[in-house]
Amino acid sequence: MAKQTIETMVEGGKASAGPPLGPALGPLKVNIPDVVAKINEKTKDLAGMKVPVKVTVDTDTREFEVEVGSPPIAALVKKELGLDKASEEPGKKRVGDLKEEQAKKIARQKFGSDDKAFVNQVKATCRSMGITVGEGAVTEEEMQQYEEMKKAEEQAKAAAEEAKAAVAEAAPAEGEAPKEGEEKPAEVAPEGAKPEEKKEEKKEEKK
Repeated sequence: MAKQTIETMVEGGKASAGPPLGPALGPLKVNIPDVVAKINEKTKDLAGMKVPVKVTVDTDTREFEVEVGSPPIAALVKKELGLDKASEEPGKKRVGDLKEEQAKKIARQKFGSDDKAFVNQVKATCRSMGITVGEGAVTEEEMQQYEEMKKAEEQAKAAAEEAKAAVAEAAPAEGEAPKEGEEKPAEVAPEGAKPEEKKEEKKEEKK
């Protein structure tokens, strides 16, 4: 009895016979519509999330088994908070906040347990997404402060670029003679070089 396994990622409840699933199952001569229906039935509660799926096919009998893994923690967090995406600047911009019980819920969904170690993994992922745990919802004032900070950073960056361009424009090109009224920069001897000694003119001896 030969068995082959196909592993892929599908969107919960939206698996189809198209790539990547269909082409992978085709050579195994399994009933692809039946496999797709089974996957969608098992993942319907995970709509909007990418879910790891494993399909094991008996190539002799063409029977199959579908195993659905748990989505990534980030996907579970976004679904819990109704977010489309994480923060572009974690640590500077906060886009949401989980309650402690929500963090435990996600740990149970992902690991089957809300032990402290698993909850801490959820919290670590939240930090990388710009999401806090137990600090309260993001306020309008907080978002306004972030926008003002970004505006100040952009203005400072623009000013620095302008100053850099002005210095580059004012500096004479290499080998270019100084403009009228400008002093020629003094030549600096290489480090360790001895000052050039003045050559004494030889006087002709009178015979």
